[in-house]
Amino acid sequence: MKRNSSHQFATPARRDFLYGMGAGLGSVALTSMLRGSAFGSTLKTVHHPAKAKRCIFLMMEGGPSHIDTFDPKPELVKRHLQKFTRSGKEESAMSSGDRYFVKSPFDFIKAGKSGADICTEWEHLKNQVDEICFFRGAQVESVNHPTACYQLNTGNRFGGDPGVGSWVTYGLGTENENLPGFVVLPRASYPQGGAANWSNGFLPAEFQGTPLRPEGSPILDLSPPKGVSRERQRKNLDLLSSLNQQHLESRAGRGDLEARMSSYELAYRMQMEVPGVLDLEGEDKRTLESYGIGDSKTDAFGRKCLLARRLVEKGVRFVQAYAGNWDSHDYIQRAHGSLIKSVDKPIAGLLKDLKERGMLEDTLVVWCGEFGRTPDNGLRGGGQSYGRDHNAKAMTMWFAGGGVKAGHTIGATDEIGAEAVECVHHIRDVHVTLLHLLGLDDNRLSYYHAGRYKQLSQFGGTVIDDLIA
Repeated sequence: MKRNSSHQFATPARRDFLYGMGAGLGSVALTSMLRGSAFGSTLKTVHHPAKAKRCIFLMMEGGPSHIDTFDPKPELVKRHLQKFTRSGKEESAMSSGDRYFVKSPFDFIKAGKSGADICTEWEHLKNQVDEICFFRGAQVESVNHPTACYQLNTGNRFGGDPGVGSWVTYGLGTENENLPGFVVLPRASYPQGGAANWSNGFLPAEFQGTPLRPEGSPILDLSPPKGVSRERQRKNLDLLSSLNQQHLESRAGRGDLEARMSSYELAYRMQMEVPGVLDLEGEDKRTLESYGIGDSKTDAFGRKCLLARRLVEKGVRFVQAYAGNWDSHDYIQRAHGSLIKSVDKPIAGLLKDLKERGMLEDTLVVWCGEFGRTPDNGLRGGGQSYGRDHNAKAMTMWFAGGGVKAGHTIGATDEIGAEAVECVHHIRDVHVTLLHLLGLDDNRLSYYHAGRYKQLSQFGGTVIDDLIA
């Protein structure tokens, strides 16, 4: 049947664009609208004066070794390759049986005015240690990657709960209604546990993390279809809105329809805002070089770090950037050495750039993995092939900016790095402290779900005052 010309807006290609947006940009926008506000655009009142306004979370997925990065253990030099046998119900199968102590293959120095311990592989970060607060007292509960990642990112080892960034945006809202409040910069392969690491969980869908694809278009449908101008797109959306409004008037209280209508508008705005934020070519040569962009070893993570700065500068509350894989069970000198080189310059460039722009003071930067590593190994093959196994009882994480004690090292592990023994805190206390720095009280930042009020810490935690300036 011949179509009336007044209905030509419904041709398949344009219908696919308007209604098929769920596979890309439209789905990002829609999930942000389920409570009627663009990505939580209403700024919310903090529970107490905040030291930080935003957070950049650098996630070293796989479990970086504290012993080979920021927590040197001379005792392991004395015990290197000493054999012993470990058994017991409390130990995992991975760390039981015949074991060998292994020294670090790297040298350490005392860097900066603070005299921070740092492996010499960190050629650039050593110049930024006076901005950093190293914390050696953190512990988690699991030595399995998926459950440890879930606990670090959501507070719950079993997944299904909101990510830290989701809680932050739920509590604070966003400063830019044209951008997501919580953005994730993953690797091409997602971390173990997948997208549940940045899920909104039981919070409204607007608070889930928005991952930007590392290759190709960062978000699908970011650009209008070929041949569709902004003016034509605007007219299409206006017509669709008028039809939806007529439909809504006879169906009062349909929040899902209202959300879908608003999502189209947000998607339209994001198409204008996002490309400019993602375009790094406008940065000067000195800035690009400082992040290691253009160098094959550092380009990938350098782009993530620079993009993180640009995103928080534009009002995004929480950006999480992933690097890995740090799961070095063998050949740790080669594996960790390569990984450190890939993130060293980008991270140092990020801290320096934030400080020069006056942003470090109110931007909290966090560096960590899901757990630390053991001082011993089953010695796969002997010689220089050794590595380390998973260790939930000892790990080093560090913080910079956002009200932490710059140039300090807090907490300690035992003489071989097997367990935290000073200023020991469960990861829930780290979460509570992170929220506290952002002006949020974990006990008051709750959401009613499944018959009770829930919170990031699961059942409460303690602010680690030793970390706060």
